[in-house]
Amino acid sequence: MGKKALRVPAAVLVCVIALIFLYSAPAAANSQDRHFRNVIILVGDGMGSAHTTLARWYKGSPLAFDAMNVGGIRTYGADSLITDSAPAATAFACGHKSTDKSIGIMPCRVTIPGVPDPGPSRCKPIASVLEGAKLTGRAVGLVATSNIQHATPAAYSSHWPDRANFNEIARQQVYQNMDVIFGGGKRYLLPREKGGTRTDGEDLLDVARSKGYAIVTDREQMVKAASKKVWGAFADDAMAYEFDRRRLAPAEPGLSEMTRKAIEILSKNKKGFFLFVEGSKIDWAAHAHDPIGVIGDVLAFEEAVRVALDFAKTKGGTLVVALADHATGGMSLGSKQSDGIYSKLQYEAVLAPLKKASLTGEGVEKMLKGDLSEGNIKNVVAEYLGITDLSAEEIGAIQSAKTGRFNNVLGPIVSRRTYIGWTTSGHTGEDIFFYYHGIGKPLVIMQNTEIALMAARAMGFDLTAADKRLFTAADKAFEAVGVSTTIDKKDPGNMLLVVEAAGKKAELPLGKNVMRIAGKTETNHTLEGVTVLAPETGTVYIPAQAVEIFKKAK
Repeated sequence: MGKKALRVPAAVLVCVIALIFLYSAPAAANSQDRHFRNVIILVGDGMGSAHTTLARWYKGSPLAFDAMNVGGIRTYGADSLITDSAPAATAFACGHKSTDKSIGIMPCRVTIPGVPDPGPSRCKPIASVLEGAKLTGRAVGLVATSNIQHATPAAYSSHWPDRANFNEIARQQVYQNMDVIFGGGKRYLLPREKGGTRTDGEDLLDVARSKGYAIVTDREQMVKAASKKVWGAFADDAMAYEFDRRRLAPAEPGLSEMTRKAIEILSKNKKGFFLFVEGSKIDWAAHAHDPIGVIGDVLAFEEAVRVALDFAKTKGGTLVVALADHATGGMSLGSKQSDGIYSKLQYEAVLAPLKKASLTGEGVEKMLKGDLSEGNIKNVVAEYLGITDLSAEEIGAIQSAKTGRFNNVLGPIVSRRTYIGWTTSGHTGEDIFFYYHGIGKPLVIMQNTEIALMAARAMGFDLTAADKRLFTAADKAFEAVGVSTTIDKKDPGNMLLVVEAAGKKAELPLGKNVMRIAGKTETNHTLEGVTVLAPETGTVYIPAQAVEIFKKAK
């Protein structure tokens, strides 16, 4: 009788294969050994390969990333095969996969095979490469076309389980002591009595001024700004799409202009800089199936990449990485309409309808000016989208569109006149490209978490060490020196960590980098990081230096 075959349970075999497949490749990225003075990370949110392919055809010449080295990234999160922007940004800002809607924190749950369980670090805030770069003495900055509190820039500059809490994110950002912040989101910096959204009574623009920021609100002010610290609040919420900006919001700077100015300011730091740039609304246009918004904002993003590359090639010592966090919309160059003709599909069939448009659906909504009569709809859509054959059904859909959602109606109307396909209004889970300049070695497909580790290595610091320095559990740290802590929740919008010992008391406002000590003398201290509450566990995390400051206080 022959030997019996070894039978392995199917579930075990699947898990083994999955682990080998998921984690065999990233080690190649560790071949990076060069240090850089500057690092620039640029993210086209939601920008898949179909988005860049279409933009290249529309432009009619190569894109900036076409001259860069190219690799691949796996995008899934800790609890989903298809990632949200928040955990995706946390991965390439902090080096850990995280949970849906979480920014700058360890995962609160893990359901995807191969993602490490966080154990006691569940929901813990974790240091970003921006925060690590600050510890090295580098200047740091954020640029985005969304409100600056949106998920992707937020993951580099704040720590919270809910990406939608823009008020909390805004507070942490103002107290992060960054050097340049350019984007929208002014309303989240202002209290309600000044037209904002804040309920804590704090005017964060005034706080920023007190911290030495020059506040600029339009392109002209930005260009003229000469301060070492500049906060650009160019829109109450998100900034305009690139196609719409030129006609409807000319006072707003373009993404490449913001990138150029940010580099100009940050590069004055002799120790170097870290800059994060996001083309935010590529994703928003793809959610709405609006190819005009996609094309315009991809081209605006690639111009920002070109600015970064020009600086890197001229000055040297700069690592430039351009990537997407995920793809959005399931966009395809080809649709069911092209099933029988795809092998004969002509350039004009796809591009000619797109070339007729001069605004996105969002821009067209503004040009309609609330007049949804059939005649006005036909005139405006013909003038700005180049569509003269609207059906009665399409006119009815426009008339029924909700305020602020016209893009979701007009985008598909444009798409139907081309051979552009869409599979979803959400994100998709495929691997994506990333482009890099400065590392000559080829990098194979890797985890999205490797982007953070790559950036930290490039700047010569250890991200884990930075995390230990910035986020230690306050109760355990103070307990180790015989001191008790409590959380003062009397004012829910302005909670405090209270530290008390014989003869002295310290207060650390949550979400801020401030420590006030009352004893024989009263002293105020600026910490090197923010104090952060992890709401899921109730633990407060502080920079380790806070304990030493308290011990030395009298």
